[in-house]
Formats: sequence, C-alpha cells, structure tokens
Amino acid sequence: MTIEYGQDGFGFITDDTKAINSESIFLLTAQNTKYFNLLETKPSYITPDELIKKWHLEDLKVVGVTGTNGKTSTTAGIYSFLLDLGYGCALLGTRGFYANEKCLEAKKMTTPSIFEIINDMRLAKENGCDFFVMEVSSHAIVQKRIEGLKFALKIHTNVTSDHLDYHKTVEEYRAVKSQFFDDETPKLLNKDEIEFITYNSVNAQSYGLDNPATFKVQAFSLKNGITAGINHLGEEVSFSSPMVGLFNLYNLMAGIGAVSMLTSAPLSKICEVVENFGGVAGRMEVVSSNPLIIVDFAHTDDGMLKVFESMKDHDIVTVFGAGGDRDKLKRPLMGAVASRFAKKIYVTSDNPRSEEPEVIIKEILAGIKDQTHTRAMVDRAFAISEAMRELQSGEVLLILGKGDEDYQEIKGEKYHFDDREIVRKILKMSEKI
Repeated sequence: MTIEYGQDGFGFITDDTKAINSESIFLLTAQNTKYFNLLETKPSYITPDELIKKWHLEDLKVVGVTGTNGKTSTTAGIYSFLLDLGYGCALLGTRGFYANEKCLEAKKMTTPSIFEIINDMRLAKENGCDFFVMEVSSHAIVQKRIEGLKFALKIHTNVTSDHLDYHKTVEEYRAVKSQFFDDETPKLLNKDEIEFITYNSVNAQSYGLDNPATFKVQAFSLKNGITAGINHLGEEVSFSSPMVGLFNLYNLMAGIGAVSMLTSAPLSKICEVVENFGGVAGRMEVVSSNPLIIVDFAHTDDGMLKVFESMKDHDIVTVFGAGGDRDKLKRPLMGAVASRFAKKIYVTSDNPRSEEPEVIIKEILAGIKDQTHTRAMVDRAFAISEAMRELQSGEVLLILGKGDEDYQEIKGEKYHFDDREIVRKILKMSEKI
C-alpha cells in the first residue's frame, strides 16, 4: 500500500519494500520487519505509533471489539448509538469502513493491516469523527496488526472454538484473546463468558444476564423482538429492540455498556436510541415474517448454538453447511448441535472452496446420530427450496452459515449466490401459483 504523505520531504508513504523509492518514507511494522531487514540499503522509516502522532490522531477514541461471535453486530450497535446521540463516529470491520453514515469502502477484512487502519483513522478524523469503532480478530492480535493503537475501550463478547485451522488448539485461541485484555486499558467484559479468558482487572467493567455485572439484565422478553430491563450501579432502565435472539440481547448490552463508559450520556438516553438500530444484514435477518425465515452468519457449532437457543420457543427447521479448507473438527459438532434443536435438518454446501462438498457434508452428518429427519444435498439453492416447500405452520426456518455473503466459492471461483435472494425468489414464485 502506498499513499500520499507530503511531510518531512517525502511525497509518499508505503509499507511495501518493493515500492520504496527516493520519494517515499517506509512504514516499519511487525509484519514487514523481516523484509525490511533483508534490504541492503535501509530507507528512512517511521513506526505506526510515530505515524499516529505525526497525523495528530491521538485524540480519536479507538474502540476495539473482539470475540468469536458478535463483533460485527456489537460494533455496528455502538456506531449506531453514538451517531444517534450526536457524536461523530467511524466503523471499521467485516462490512466495510464507514464514517458518519457514509460508506467510504465496502467489505474489508475483519481487521486490515495497521497501515490501512491508521489511514482510515486519518479519514475518520477528516470526516469529523470523535470515535473509531473497530472489529479486532484473533489473527490481527497474533500478527500485531493493531500495534501502536491506544484503545479508549476494549470489549469482549465471547470466546469459543473457531479458527482452529490457524490457532491449532482452543487453549492457544483463548490465550490470544486474553492478550488483548492484559493491560490497564478500560475494558468491558461479558461476565457470563468470563471464565474462558484471563484479563487485567484494572479499569474492567462487565455486562451479563446470569452473573452479577456492572450492567446487569434484570428481566427480559424475546417475544416479537427484545425488551429488557437493566440495572447499572443501582439505576434501573429499560429498552426495546426490533432485533431477535438471546445473543443479540448480549450484543445490545455490550453496546449500551460501551457507550455509557465512553460518553457522559445518561443511561436512559442511550436506551432510548437502542430501538433505532435494526441490526446487521445477514445477522439474524428476518427475510420473511410469514412464513418466518431468518438468515444468519453462524458458521461454528457455538454460533449455531446461540442462534438455536435464541429461537428455542419455536419449532426449528435449519439449512446449513460448513466451509471448506477450514477447521474440520467443528463439522460433526455443528451436526450435533443442529440435531439437539432442529426438528428438520437440511445439510448442504456452504463455501466448499477446494474441498469436495460431499466430503464436508459426510463429516457434518457424522455428528447427527438420528438422521430420520435429516436430508443432505449438495445444491444449496435446492436445499433452501426443499426446506421452504416442506415448512409447516408454526415452524421457523433458519438458514445458516453465509449471512449477507453474495457468493459461493467453489474450486477457486466465486459464483453469485445470496441466501436471501433465493428465499425471496421462491416466495415470489409461490405467490403466482
């Protein structure tokens, strides 16, 4: 990456050793140091923290959210609440880069390179932002893609088993997440998931439903959305949301707690704007109300568990698969959790990538002991159509794994595919019959 710099006699700044020339200064990072050390002639360089100071970004309040699930919804919630309360805010994560409701770049890595992050911070400040809310992945923590950042707040949603193709063991994965919380930076932790990480208790606050917490849910209802009463240090406030599911109650609590810690806004004012946030596309997105069909990104056994638990008052029907070239150990676990909650299961393809979808499906089926009400088919569109055709009154159809993805990756090629489009097309066709 190379962009204009215009300082210290250099026209450009780059983090690519191949792009270095007499007009550029080099951004030396943890990721490119090994390439820098191979250079016979060392160029002038600057470090990430020095660049942050050079561009006067220290006063931009950076908020980092990490966890296996909930990062996207939680960051989007914080972004929405802050904007509604009149603060300037930027949002960086899986869904792209936004500043004060303007989309500056669609679809990015969960956590891009530190150079991209700092450049986005610069753009956020130029757009009048006070806050910079970002998703922080476990990969980014290990690879030091957040080096030099001074966080105003760090948030923990949960830690389960994911990305074991990279981290190898659950213990290593949890240790990586714990690294993020080992300093005295203000932090907000999910009290009901706290046993899975270690953290520095200095400046730590918490939220939760089951355990005592700084922001504690007193009572809640998940019927026709979410309604909850919370207690914060003796102050009792309630809020409502059109979102669905128990885990979204956790995401909203993280957002409410975060905004309370970051601003001087009264808790009652924060709760008033919660209902304006409708959630994130592809995250428990209601595609149809009658019949009830919901699309969600859940692609791990724990993610599926949270979705199923949030809808356990319904008769659940589910369509799902598992991604190829990813952690294979979770596949039978995904099958097992589906068999615990769903009365009908349709196992199909997700993004098989370089693997054969039949092999992935077989590994999922290994976790389903009683397959009486289970069907398997490679064609995802056909699986969705069959599930919809056989859907009965009172049942909810949960289509899991892809969320708002609009492609399917097969043998190195990406083909257009959107679960929501498939559902709407089938519904439209059924209206004509």
